[in-house]
Amino acid sequence: MSGHGDAQPMKSRKSGPLKGVASVPGDKSISHRSLIFGAMAVGETRISGLLEGQDVLDTAKAMRAFGATVTRHGEGAWTVNGVGVGGFQEPADVLDVGNSGTGARLIMGTMATTPITATFTGDASLRKRPMGRVTDPLSLFGARAYGRQGGRLPMTIVGAANPVPVRYTLPVASAQVKSAVLLAGLNAPGETVVIEKEPTRDHSERMLVGFGAKLHVEKSAEGHVITLTGQPELRPQTVAVPRDPSSAAFPVCAALIVEGSDILVPGVSQNLTRNGLYLTLVEMGAEIEFQNPREEGGEPVADLRVRFSGAMKGIEVPPERAPSMIDEYPVLSVVASFATGKTVMRGVKELRVKESDRIDAMARGLEACGVRVEEDEDTLIVHGMGPGGVPGGATCATHIDHRIAMSFLVAGMAAQKPVAVDDASPIVTSFPIFESLMNGLGANIRRE
Repeated sequence: MSGHGDAQPMKSRKSGPLKGVASVPGDKSISHRSLIFGAMAVGETRISGLLEGQDVLDTAKAMRAFGATVTRHGEGAWTVNGVGVGGFQEPADVLDVGNSGTGARLIMGTMATTPITATFTGDASLRKRPMGRVTDPLSLFGARAYGRQGGRLPMTIVGAANPVPVRYTLPVASAQVKSAVLLAGLNAPGETVVIEKEPTRDHSERMLVGFGAKLHVEKSAEGHVITLTGQPELRPQTVAVPRDPSSAAFPVCAALIVEGSDILVPGVSQNLTRNGLYLTLVEMGAEIEFQNPREEGGEPVADLRVRFSGAMKGIEVPPERAPSMIDEYPVLSVVASFATGKTVMRGVKELRVKESDRIDAMARGLEACGVRVEEDEDTLIVHGMGPGGVPGGATCATHIDHRIAMSFLVAGMAAQKPVAVDDASPIVTSFPIFESLMNGLGANIRRE
């Protein structure tokens, strides 16, 4: 599958019980960051378990364009020989970051306090996404951004020649914006402070400390206050990337709704800023055991034993949980359609500015499959039809969004009639082995 080529229709049919071990790829967020931090360190960073999806490969290509030496040695095994904080060279060509909002925003932050110029573009989906939420705080450092109307790609960033540290309060809960500001702060003198009212995924903070930056986090009346001391010399590291909880969500949710299923998903990150979906599923009555909890690569992980859960009930998901599961609401809405009663998801307006308007995409697709849905700007409500109760039989539009595509393919595994998607090609951006892994467990997913 190619996230940049022709559309690839795909259809998922009702499957028998899912059985076996689902070894999902490495975490996408940590994979991006391991390449970027490795490029900003002095010396050789060794990475194992790197996700080799298109999004991450595009970040690797960008780090090479900035002067780092990035080498693949085997499946998931990479090294990065970095150029140091402030050592990026000016790219010779436009940087195409494909479908990756994470890659675009973090890289913009990384170069914003170095006196070089870089132009960013991406695929049709990414070119629709707003970048002002990142370029606005980067301008406080002294960087300048020139993009299309509405702050959209293609966009040229002119890095600050004499950057100044900033104090910035996040207007929305966004790990991408937080990380971009912290990365920019690395090459600014003095202390850069980021304040977030709601905690978001903390991979950047963990990795900054691991690479030798001086960073302090404290809780105050304002929220989480993160203070970073600029212009450190980052030390190269050995990074073991844990398995991605956002990718694991798909086999986990499929097993919960396909009768008779019993699977093991090993080594999944249990970072508290990423585990909202799993808390929610357990509250709904999902049979998930968290086995062998341990730490790998500075992140808590566990093996997930997941069984079919026909007694799941709809719940009201606390809105403050949204930042820890923002990417998982699409597949949660599928699970909710097979539960009993209604599931209410509030505080999810951030979904409207992801790879697609995910609230609208899921609502229209679920309705086409026979599920009753209510929505407003910040809320999605799914009226469950019970185990095996979803009629299916629709072709759903993915809007070039990998998580929409995978979510509806999961729905087709338990619906009464097959569920098709108009384009599964974006799946390669985050979960390149999705098709083979799911079929290996017993799914019936076929290209059309």
